[in-house]
Formats: sequence, C-alpha cells, structure tokens
Amino acid sequence: MKLQLDQAAFEWYKNEMHLEKGDAVRLFVRYGGCSTVQSGFSLGVMKEQPIDIGVATEVDGVTFYIEEKDIWYLDDHSLRITLNETYNEPSFDFYKES
Repeated sequence: MKLQLDQAAFEWYKNEMHLEKGDAVRLFVRYGGCSTVQSGFSLGVMKEQPIDIGVATEVDGVTFYIEEKDIWYLDDHSLRITLNETYNEPSFDFYKES
C-alpha cells in the first residue's frame, strides 16, 4: 500500500491548513460519506502528530499519514491524492498495485 500526494494537492492543503515544515496531517476513518473502497465510511483530515503510522508520505517537510488502526479502510488499495481543478479541491483515487 502506498499513500501519494501530488504537488498541487499539497499546495491546496498547505494553504487551507496553514501547514509548515514539521507538521503532520492525519487521514482518519469516519462514519458516513461515500467511498469506492468502504461503503458508509469516508476519510477525514486533521492536523495531528502521528502515534502509530500505518502508511505515510512526506512532501516538503510535511507528513501525510494514516494510522495503523485505520489501515483496514484502504482494503489493500493504495491512495493517490490529486487536485481536482474543476472543483478546486482534493480528489482521492484508490487503486490496486499491479
């Protein structure tokens, strides 16, 4: 499993969340919403230092991660976060490695 974040999505998060080098952004499972990997659940996002990283990536000194306890949500998929330029918001793409 991989967690990837493109530069445009990073810039969006950096501006919206006022991120600086050394910050960490947690993607966490929340009840409700829609997803292509887990019906009835979605991912929330918050600025929070990690406790037990399951998967992570770092962009310009900022760590984006999912805790080990939330890895089940990915269902053996990797996650790529890009910026949807039409809506000017992040887009989550779940995919299986081939």
